[in-house]
Amino acid sequence: MNIANKRILVTGASDGIGKEISIKLSKSGAKMILLGRNKEKLESVSMQCQNECHIVACDITDTGALYAELEIILEQGGVDVLINNAGIFHKGGDVTTIADEEIDKIIETNMTAHIKITKKLLPSMRNHETAILNIISKAGVVAQPGLSVYSASKYGMQGFTDVLREDTKDEPIRIAAVYQAGTNTGMFAKSGQNAPLEKFSEPDDLAEVVRFMLEQPEKIWLKEVHIEF
Repeated sequence: MNIANKRILVTGASDGIGKEISIKLSKSGAKMILLGRNKEKLESVSMQCQNECHIVACDITDTGALYAELEIILEQGGVDVLINNAGIFHKGGDVTTIADEEIDKIIETNMTAHIKITKKLLPSMRNHETAILNIISKAGVVAQPGLSVYSASKYGMQGFTDVLREDTKDEPIRIAAVYQAGTNTGMFAKSGQNAPLEKFSEPDDLAEVVRFMLEQPEKIWLKEVHIEF
């Protein structure tokens, strides 16, 4: 896919992996739509992008606000590529140690909201060359002790991605998943979890993988990429 002038929506674009993906794809000429909760951070990222860029400050777990923003995006031309990336983490521990409110927040942010975003945008993407990339995590394919709720959200996204691929296999839309191991972002610190960040891959490197996936020739599609460090 030639992503020059393609409209690409990235969730969780205010920092970490989403930020680097947005900057990287803008350098290939994509028109970026940055979705995240923090308007100031989104504005900072947009200033680092090299092509047309729009920001959407919205909490994706607020369905009413989310759908209202997606309607505006559709009215403005929709999207050619959707990158479902936003995610939050929880401190490792037995499921009994995780508060109900945190369980809801993790499932809604990591899985439910992205299913809703896909549902809303999919009809406008089905009849021309488009793509959906779900940035899922190694936790969506490998059971890791202490990460029951986080893993549940990521295994859910794996299942959603696989079925979505089957449901659209006769259409020009392409579906892919990225299963990355630990990445050096602020996600772990926000949850209170200590992590060996010095061993983790860098967000910019992961962004390069996403760019590579999207820019393959028409007859090549990397439907699933697993990244280790």
